[in-house]
Parts: sequence; C-alpha cells; structure tokens
Amino acid sequence: MNKYISLFNGLSILLIFTSCENLNTESKEGFSDKDTKSINLLTDYMPLYADGDVNAIIEIPCGTMDKWELNKSNGQIEWEFVDKKPRVVNYVGYPGNYGMVPQTLLPKENGGDGDPLDILVLGPPSERGSVVKCKIIGVLFLMDRGEHDDKLIAISDNSPLYTINDIADLKKSYNGILEIIELWFTNYKGANKMESKGFGNKRIAKGLLSDAINAYKLQQ
Repeated sequence: MNKYISLFNGLSILLIFTSCENLNTESKEGFSDKDTKSINLLTDYMPLYADGDVNAIIEIPCGTMDKWELNKSNGQIEWEFVDKKPRVVNYVGYPGNYGMVPQTLLPKENGGDGDPLDILVLGPPSERGSVVKCKIIGVLFLMDRGEHDDKLIAISDNSPLYTINDIADLKKSYNGILEIIELWFTNYKGANKMESKGFGNKRIAKGLLSDAINAYKLQQ
C-alpha cells in the first residue's frame, strides 16, 4: 500500500509541475493552430521515418485534462463532447503527451476500437496539434470494455530519455515511470473500467504498429 501511495504522490508532483509549463509555444515543426486547419492530421503525415522513428500527432499535452481527439472525417483535433458538455478527465493530468499515429487503424473486426493507434510520448510538454518525432520503446496492453485499447509508449527526440531504446531499459534506468503510466491508465476512467494486460517490448510494439499501418492501407 505504501508503494502505491508513494507512486501516486510522485505522479501528482510530476503532473502539477508539467502542467505549469508553457504549452502555448510553437511546436518545433513551426505549425500553429491556425496553420493546422488546412492540414489533415490523419492523412497528410507519414507514420514512419527512415530511421524507424514515428510521427505522433499530439491530442492532449502532458499534464492537461481536457479530452481532445482526432475527428477522422476532417483530420482535425476537436474537443470531445459528452451530453453536450466538453469532456474533461476526472483525474490528474496525463502523464505524457498523448495522441495518435497518422495513417494507422485498429479495426473493430480484429478486436480494436476502429481508431488510429494511440501513443503516449514521454518528454517535454508539446502543443496540442503538434507533430512530434519520437522513438517507440514498447506498448501497454489495455482492455476497455472488451476492446483492445493498446497504447504505444515512445520518447520524443528532444527528451533526455531519448537514449533509452526499450521498455526494459526504461524500467532499469528510471524506476517508477512504468508503474505511473500503468496506474494512470487503469484508473483515469474510474475503478474497474480499464484492465491492464502488462507491457510489451519494442519488437512487439513495432509489430503492432506495422499491423495498424497495413490495416489503414487496406481501407483506402
């Protein structure tokens, strides 16, 4: 019990700190909210770089709680509404920059949610709508009411953690981060709503990404 109290206290301190960062600066790609309105964030960016890194479209900056997501019909990020009210996560802020990988799909017929592949990017807070180059190191396997809701775990290329290459390296070098991530995702929707099936390594995560890219191509 003391272990979990300590982890939650550490998470609260971490997220309070990150939420105080300036989230209104331009992304390193130089796009502002106005610029991205003419860009389809789902279709206009490739998922992969030649060096194996991926593009992550940031929907929810680290430390924030407003629930924005991609509108697949127009390729824009919009505030999610529930019962005509903007959705705000009833928990502490996200433990990393949260978003999706463009040109990917988790088909419902294969147990997915029919949406692009989710990704949590560890690193400095990024602006909503920005495109972040990052390195995949693993995946958190989650079930949400019977559907796969897996989250790729990645590190942005401007983070001091970028030297980490696999989930095992992160666990060994930075004690507590994986526990924070798993505790957050299995509790932010309330008790017993999300079930963790544990973490997969980089090889498994890359395989999941490849399947999601191929599934997207098949629907085109």
